[in-house]
Amino acid sequence: MPSVSLEQLLAAGAHFGHLTRRWDPKMKEYIFMQKNGIHIIDLKKTQINLDKALEAVRQVVSEGYEVLFVGTKIQAKEIIESEAKRCGQFFVAHRWLGGMLTNFSTIKKSIKHYKNLVKMGTDGTYEKISKKERLMIDREKEKLFAVLGGIEEMKRLPGLVFVVDTKKEHIAVKEARKMNIPVIAMLDTNADPTIIDYPIPANDDAAKSISLITSKIADVIIEARQKVKESKALEEAVEQEKQGALKVERASEKKTETKAKKDTRKPVKTEETKSDVSAESSSKKDKKEEVKIEETTDNKENKES
Repeated sequence: MPSVSLEQLLAAGAHFGHLTRRWDPKMKEYIFMQKNGIHIIDLKKTQINLDKALEAVRQVVSEGYEVLFVGTKIQAKEIIESEAKRCGQFFVAHRWLGGMLTNFSTIKKSIKHYKNLVKMGTDGTYEKISKKERLMIDREKEKLFAVLGGIEEMKRLPGLVFVVDTKKEHIAVKEARKMNIPVIAMLDTNADPTIIDYPIPANDDAAKSISLITSKIADVIIEARQKVKESKALEEAVEQEKQGALKVERASEKKTETKAKKDTRKPVKTEETKSDVSAESSSKKDKKEEVKIEETTDNKENKES
């Protein structure tokens, strides 16, 4: 069953493309017809491609990677930010900084600088500088937050990039391709689907259409993260159970070893030992009898004399 119905797509206006004169011929396979000079997108193809994209998202998240949401156009920016936050992912909703993916080491330095500026407001630095300097720091902080706020906790490159409007976000797409990061994108009839790993043909200008597709991406991420969490909890429980069983086994082995050591300390009466004791006892008895016989003989001799 498709993740989204045709009725939902129609209600969101996902089928409306651009004017026919602005189309990209490479989108031909995703166009159903043209009406009043506007291309109409084949929503069945939208369903199929969306499901493929969602499966890719599920796979990436289950492997422990993050998804970067990108959409800076007016219709998309608020949706991109709210849905990314809802599913705990990173986002770029203001402006794409060149090198965000291809020069990530430099971006990390910028993020560190931004965090230091934020720290100045709480560590007492503001009290030691002038009002003018504080104002300059605040302005720089605001500018950095606008472009880095959505990725300030991103420690590594994402496993997947989701883009709304590849024409506007062409730099983001180019950088992702260069870094071999798969791209999922909403494509209108004026876009090139051949440069996208998972193209989703849909109206990328209508807020309802953007919201519908983006929310489905976010829903799958939440679901996949929950499964990962449950899987980890199960693995930890199994590991704890193994450790517990191992402790019991070691304790049992130690107890057996201790008992064996105690047993080795006790002398064991073997057949040889018993034989030696018997022979010694017999020897002592013979000696006593010999002594008695000698004494008797001596007494007799004394009487006769």
